[in-house]
Amino acid sequence: MATLDPRSLALKAFLALPAPVLRALSGGAAVYVGGRTLDPRLQFIAAQGRAAPPLHSLAPEVARLHTAAGFGVLRGAPEPGVTVTPLTIRGGDGLIDARLYRPAVLSLDAPLFIFAHQGGGVIGDLDTGESFCALLAATAGWPVVSIDYRLAPENRFPAALEDMLAACRWGRDAGAGFGAAPGRIAVGGDSIGGHLAASACQALRRAGEPQPALQLLIYPALDAAGEQPSMTLYGQSWPLTAADMAWFMGHYLGPEVSPKDPRLSPLREPDLTGLAPALIAGAGFDPLVDQGEAYARALIAAGGRAVYRCYDSLAHAFTAFIDIVPAARAACRQIAELARDTARESA
Repeated sequence: MATLDPRSLALKAFLALPAPVLRALSGGAAVYVGGRTLDPRLQFIAAQGRAAPPLHSLAPEVARLHTAAGFGVLRGAPEPGVTVTPLTIRGGDGLIDARLYRPAVLSLDAPLFIFAHQGGGVIGDLDTGESFCALLAATAGWPVVSIDYRLAPENRFPAALEDMLAACRWGRDAGAGFGAAPGRIAVGGDSIGGHLAASACQALRRAGEPQPALQLLIYPALDAAGEQPSMTLYGQSWPLTAADMAWFMGHYLGPEVSPKDPRLSPLREPDLTGLAPALIAGAGFDPLVDQGEAYARALIAAGGRAVYRCYDSLAHAFTAFIDIVPAARAACRQIAELARDTARESA
């Protein structure tokens, strides 16, 4: 489990400045794109972040070190009332590391929530999603298991999806031991983690296995071949650009894989019937924002249940900013409450 980085105290001090001052320190005017205005604190952080080498210019092992250091600066104090325990669970090709977040008080009929972190399938680890997983556990009253799925290019698609599926099946068997209702799971993640959750639900349906109580998809990557307007409109947004996305996919995909494969692009699955209820949360300043909204509409058109929320002032990766950006924390708390309520309705 990560420790608090002392540099975060200095960053928090800057972010406590009034919005006009933050905008002035970030270059002047507010960032206004497509009818949306970027949160001033994220604008300030983005201005600092752009001084670093772009992600797509780095080798994967270097990018992992850079992003781990960056996430460490963003991390705050542990969530009160949540116990964090390391685990080892079944993956798609052997054992993988995981981390359990268990709240002091569990909700009635709580599912075991299986979470996959962001990072394009190339970067990220268990620390990446720690703050959000702890907040979700505390707010929803669920035991949450974050999985350290295999990363590319060492393990290309579909290795991460295989790990997510294995974790779902493990969770159905093991959840009661962590305080969850027997056999009841929910699944989710942010960015590529949202892709893994959506793809896992589709794979479970194809296999004739029970659906989770909920699929929670936060700024999900759902169409690797996508050409939605937001890919261009927000293609230069920070921290995820269109060039970064191409870099991720270049490492994540093998040469024989089509980006239109529904296992990789669940938005392209022609049959969306019989899937778990979905809660989909988008970020306004994100090349992927159109994909989440399109998937919500497609699920509803197929007769499914989907709730969609877009947090217009926030950017991709906002779950990592909940300890320093109040708007990100408020959004994540609302997401956790909506997830609890949506899953409860399916009980």
